[in-house]
Amino acid sequence: MALSTLLLPADEPAATATPAHTPAWLENAVFYQIYPQTYRDSNGDGIGDLRGIIEKLPYLHELGVTALWLSPCYDSPFGDAGYDVADFYKVAPRYGTNDDLRALFAEAKKVGIRVMLDLVAGHTSNQCEWFRQSQRHERNPYTDWYIWNDNVWDWFTPGLQLVVGGAERAANYVPNFFHFQPALNYGFAQPDPKAPWQQPITAPGPQAVRAELKKIMRFWFDLGAAGFRVDMAGSLVKNDPDGKATAALWAEFRAWMNTEYPDRAMVSEWSQPQIAIPNGFHMDFLLPFAKPGYKALFRPDGAAVPIFDRSGKNSIRTFLDEFEPLYTATRGQGFIAIPSGNHDTVPRLGNGRDPRDLAVAMAFLLTMPGVPFIYYGDELGLRALDGLPSKEGGYGRTGCRTPMQWDASANAGFSTASAAALYLPVDPAADRPNVAAELAYPDSALRATQQLIALRKAHPSLAASGDFQVLVAEKDRWPFVFRRAKGDEVIVVALNPTDQAVTATLPAAVVAQSLVPLAGTSDTFRREGDTWLVTLPPVSYTVVRVAE
Repeated sequence: MALSTLLLPADEPAATATPAHTPAWLENAVFYQIYPQTYRDSNGDGIGDLRGIIEKLPYLHELGVTALWLSPCYDSPFGDAGYDVADFYKVAPRYGTNDDLRALFAEAKKVGIRVMLDLVAGHTSNQCEWFRQSQRHERNPYTDWYIWNDNVWDWFTPGLQLVVGGAERAANYVPNFFHFQPALNYGFAQPDPKAPWQQPITAPGPQAVRAELKKIMRFWFDLGAAGFRVDMAGSLVKNDPDGKATAALWAEFRAWMNTEYPDRAMVSEWSQPQIAIPNGFHMDFLLPFAKPGYKALFRPDGAAVPIFDRSGKNSIRTFLDEFEPLYTATRGQGFIAIPSGNHDTVPRLGNGRDPRDLAVAMAFLLTMPGVPFIYYGDELGLRALDGLPSKEGGYGRTGCRTPMQWDASANAGFSTASAAALYLPVDPAADRPNVAAELAYPDSALRATQQLIALRKAHPSLAASGDFQVLVAEKDRWPFVFRRAKGDEVIVVALNPTDQAVTATLPAAVVAQSLVPLAGTSDTFRREGDTWLVTLPPVSYTVVRVAE
């Protein structure tokens, strides 16, 4: 194995320890999001299910992921693909039973995988029994569990949507998204004194809802759930412009978890890590709706091409200018979660990228600080499909939710049902990627992802809290070079997603070291006099360990 020499900066910061009251398993966690209706159908009805996920645990173990996030699997009328919950304590029959979910927890644990559920904390379905009772004319225990105004003829309230009519009581309710998703009442941080129906957070209704949310969490924790991804986490308390009241709610829940469930974790759909992490969440996602720098990584933004694009026309600084302040603000308190995508993001990572492009993208995701999340199929290059009719409220998002592609058999091995009976169609392209083919091909995107996951788990520097320092990141120029460090271990990563060879000069340095190649292209660093350079061929990356 070739060795070369590298000089590292003198002002290297100290490595960060795992944040206090944070489950130790998050340090080496690699999450994998599963959309249950399209992962694996075990009974031939065309819809994925929990038993199908259990069938594929050997694959997930071989891939190397350590935790799963399941999109909602609760009982639901599925107006919004399960984000309209009718019963938080019951698995939807199309996915199986509570016993099936308990079995998934147990079987996953046997292969070292934890399972996190999706907590739709802010609203329910209008078919939920709580809402059925709340909309009644007579007062009852659920009357104030949702946000109702006091006049059915009042159709407009600044800052709030209202669903007009349709209830037994003479009032209109506030939805969170679609009209059939009534918002649960966590109260108002700043109630309007002219609108007495806007209850403070201390009112009995909001306090009862808060208690019920804790009851739901306890129920699934006790059955074996490792934690929750919290949907729309920053939107619970209304008229909360600085988010402080909602943040205080989650801080209260975190204190409870620290005492009673210290090994469980929460990740928020908030995309404001500087708020979410200091106030209760172990992790917070970067998401395209709030963070344009994150969106630019892998997806076009208007006329701008993605950062990870062969043209090289976008700069990693677009992302880093957003990420570095957030990293600094939250360091030592929790982790930023960078996902490859999710059920709301189109196009997918695999659209317009070949295995080499995908390997560079995964090298970025799996060597950065924080906790990586891989959306099912992104390890293959699964592509979003254009032009699909909306399914269960998916609309423009539907194409990124198509079935996992397991092999070259009918329906790509997802289901034995007829093609017409599938929840969504499988990619019809002749070159569609699949697991079996990519496992057999050493240079596939899947094999690269597998190797990078193993690398991350093997090196403390690449763990969630390992120190992160940018070495080279110039505007409109590549490569991107950074270092990770923990204890005595130092690792350097260099990335070049462009179709041109690139060279960069490293910063001034004082300590000579040698490099041990760990992954990607080797022999990329060289010395010219007192200057150190890194050269990467087109569409490539390198990961090296600094050795004495």
